Order: sequence, then structure tokens, then C-alpha cells
Amino acid sequence: MATTQRPMRADARRNYERLLAAARVAFAEQGTEASLEEIARAAGVGIGTLYRHFPTRRALLEAVLHDGLVTLDTQARELLGSDSPQEALLEWTRHLMAHATVYRGLAATLMSSLNDPASELYGACQQTRAGGSALLAAAQRTGTVRDDVTGTDLMRLVNAVAWIGEHCGDDTSERLLGLVMDGLRAQ
Repeated sequence: MATTQRPMRADARRNYERLLAAARVAFAEQGTEASLEEIARAAGVGIGTLYRHFPTRRALLEAVLHDGLVTLDTQARELLGSDSPQEALLEWTRHLMAHATVYRGLAATLMSSLNDPASELYGACQQTRAGGSALLAAAQRTGTVRDDVTGTDLMRLVNAVAWIGEHCGDDTSERLLGLVMDGLRAQ
């Protein structure tokens, strides 16, 4: 039997929104390992309030990333109608890489969540992988991208490039993404 969730009280909704705002700032300044206690303090609530809304760091991160993940899914659907599936795939991988580097440490977190059904980010990663897989399949149908590449391969490669970019700079990321995409071309 499905249960319906009651809407949040106004004060709980305010606390939730303040926690998200504080987390965005903390993650931007300190990366995904920012102190949860400091996030709660910046939001003007206790750590118990943070944990009532977000039982784990990844639950908080998923809520912070929600809009960006929705945007990635929308972009994937829009790009599916492209006249050049290979270019659409490249454009989407650039969006994915930008998303994965929005916070220091995020690329590694996304990589570990991709195959961890217990992670709060797992569902979002699977949905994003599905969008990338659809774009990949469209490019493969045109014969421009290798048939042996999977959506999971694509996610891992882009996140790996994002992780490297985190440590070496954006110019390196863009160059390496180009090399990866060249490597995916059908021979």
C-alpha cells in the first residue's frame, strides 16, 4: 500500500530551503566533503534538523544536484532530435562534464554512486546514464560511434575526465574529452 507524504510545514520548508542554500555555498567553497555541522550552522539550524531532512551526505548532495540533473535529462531528450547524433553526444558529454565538476569531489562521488544501489545518488545516476545511453545509441545507429561502447562506459569516461580536470584544470578536461570522444569514433 503506497503512503502519501504530507506536505512540509512552513517552518520545515524554510529550514529545508536554508539547508540547501547553505549546502550549495559550502560545496562550492569546500567541495563535497564540506562539514555538515557548518552547513547546519550556516543555515541557522541544528545538526539534527539537517539529518531529519537529509539522513546522509549523499541525500543532501542529491537534493542540491536535483535541478542540474533534471537539466541534463532535458538536454538529452532535446538533443535526441539532432541531425547529427555524434555532435549531439559530444555536446551532451560537455554538459555532463560541466555538471560533474560543479563541486570539487563530485566526479568521484558520482562514479562511486553509479553502481551502488544503496546510494541516494544511484537513481539519479541511472537516469542520467539512460539519457546518455539514448544519445550514444543514436550515434551508434549512424555508424559514427563504436558499437562496443555502453552508456556506463560513457559515464565512467566523462566522470574520469572531470576528475582529472578537477586536479589539472579545465583546459586539460576539454582536451581529454576530445581525445575520449575521438576514441569512441567508429573506425
